[in-house]
Amino acid sequence: MEVFNTPRKVIITCNRRLSPYLEQEVKDLGFTIVRSFNTGLELKATVNECIKLNLNLRVASQVLYEIKSFRAEDANELYKNLVTIPWEELLPFDGYFSVTSNVHNETITTPLFANVKVKDAIVDRIKEKKGMRPNTGPELNSAVVHLHWMEDRAEIFLDTSGETLAKHRYRKIPGKAPMLEALATGTIFATQWDGKSPFVNPMCGSGTLAIEAALMAQNRKPGLQRMNYSFMHFLGYDEEAFYEERRVLKDIADKTNLPEIIASDISADAVEITRQNAKTAGVEHLITFETCDFERTTIPETPGVIMFNPEYGERLGVHTQLELTYKRMGDFLKQGCKGYRGYIFTGNPDLAKKIGLRASRRFEFFNGKLDCRLLQYELYDGSKE
Repeated sequence: MEVFNTPRKVIITCNRRLSPYLEQEVKDLGFTIVRSFNTGLELKATVNECIKLNLNLRVASQVLYEIKSFRAEDANELYKNLVTIPWEELLPFDGYFSVTSNVHNETITTPLFANVKVKDAIVDRIKEKKGMRPNTGPELNSAVVHLHWMEDRAEIFLDTSGETLAKHRYRKIPGKAPMLEALATGTIFATQWDGKSPFVNPMCGSGTLAIEAALMAQNRKPGLQRMNYSFMHFLGYDEEAFYEERRVLKDIADKTNLPEIIASDISADAVEITRQNAKTAGVEHLITFETCDFERTTIPETPGVIMFNPEYGERLGVHTQLELTYKRMGDFLKQGCKGYRGYIFTGNPDLAKKIGLRASRRFEFFNGKLDCRLLQYELYDGSKE
């Protein structure tokens, strides 16, 4: 079964509410989208094209290449279908693979049981054809097979990504309650920041927003931070395709674009964590780091975007103290950031009311399972008219 040059159904997944930004990324890469849904989209592509998708996408989670779809009422029927697939042409018989799944079938009480059935079918097939059995386990650092089984319809995919694409591999020191890199990118996409005007990130925490802004400004793609994907462990992989795509990414990175990006935090530890993470990402030289209360953050004269990701009172902080902080943020935006577009990302609507400004737009996101909003404020210099 030749997959690297055979177009098939591909599903690209993402966190809930990120699909509009994923759709734009995929279109910008020249792909035609078949359909979009809340947690991803569908297109047709080869595994070699999946290499390009894996290296370029900022808000995606997994890139899944379909091998087969079929009807399966129960685990026995699932096994019978899976064992007919020529796995010996897809996975090295002396290699390692893992299985992930998304299962909603009344006969299955735990997805782990479905995973075992998938592993059994693959191992039995390869052992029959090659006389050896590959190793299996939970790690996602080699070949990964994904099962999507809803009621009596099952689909089996090669997960070309392996470990999630939503983490961009530079955040070696997470800090407190860090924002997922894919989510941070999605929020910046929502602001429509031009990548040239200033980007100011007070209360920067571990620096994810500032770092993602710097990466986007120079068109540095996540694939430059990563050297291992699941597609590398499928039979037929030509490493030249991977290295050619990396060469393209290096060529399109714009090292001359140096917008003002400022990351500040009252915590010296947070600023140092941001600095170290920025260094790992290769954008330390693009960011000005400041240790100060957010009200003392440098605001460049040229208007741009200023974005806060404050505590929500869910995992950190004391609610009454945060009420004062949110009010101070509103005062600071109104008085100190005229001409800018201001943004506050929060999962606490009660605290959002303390900001004291009328939001011109509200973008819906999820941070984990928490329903969040990115609030946009037009900070007019003078009257609105």
